[in-house]
Parts: sequence; C-alpha cells; structure tokens
Amino acid sequence: MKCPFCGDENTKVIDSRPADDNSSIRRRRVCDSCGKRFTTYEKIETIPLIVIKKDNNREQYDRSKIEAGVLRACHKRPISAKQINELIDSVETELFNIEDRELPSSVIGEIVMDRLKDLDTVAYVRFASVYREFKDVNTFMEEIKKILE
Repeated sequence: MKCPFCGDENTKVIDSRPADDNSSIRRRRVCDSCGKRFTTYEKIETIPLIVIKKDNNREQYDRSKIEAGVLRACHKRPISAKQINELIDSVETELFNIEDRELPSSVIGEIVMDRLKDLDTVAYVRFASVYREFKDVNTFMEEIKKILE
C-alpha cells in the first residue's frame, strides 16, 4: 500500500478490525519511511450492478449518484454525515442482496425514499419531489397528506 503522505510503498498493517457496517475491513497502517499513520478500508469486490434508467439505457451502479441526491435532500436539515452514510450503506446492502444484477432506477429510488421517510420527512419530500417529478402544487400536497396520515 502506497503512503498517501510521502508516496513510499513500504507500509505495515498495525491493526485490523471489521468496520462499523461489518461489510468491510478497517486497517490501520504506518509508513516505514515517514512514520505517519493512515487508515484503509477493504471491501469485497462484487459483480457489478446494472441500473436500468427510465429511457431503458443501462449503466453501471454508481454510489455517488445516490449520495448526491440524498445530500441535496438533506441540505440544511439536522442530519449528520454519519446518518447519511448509514442510510446509503443500508440502501446499498438491500440493493446488493437482491438476486438480480440489473435493477430499474425506480426500485433504487423507492428504497431511498423509504429510508428517507424514516430519517427526516422534509428530506423525504424534497427527494420525492425531484424523483417523482411533481408537476404542480397539488401533487406536492398529495404526497404531504400521505405522510401526515
């Protein structure tokens, strides 16, 4: 493993343990050259998940797209970065536990909305308004009424 500080390739693992999500290994390393410490995470390489878009195009699953949508929905809300990461991790876990290697984007969107509804209703409505493409105030109000029931 290359040291991120000095670029030397001689580093040692000084501690290994499962990460908080139990789906990766956290390794604490020290550089033999400069003596600085850093952390790496090791994840299992999986068969790529293919997302079927609304226009029937297919593209490889990209976690950063879910992150961007969730971050926009949670902007200026009392939600910590840890909560956002946990939400995205739980969405990913559910996606990768589905047997199919090709999933419609609608399935992913519904899973994200389901998690957001439990975390923060305002973030949920923000995400839903973009994801479901609310056309007018009435559609928006219908979604809010569903939450209030």
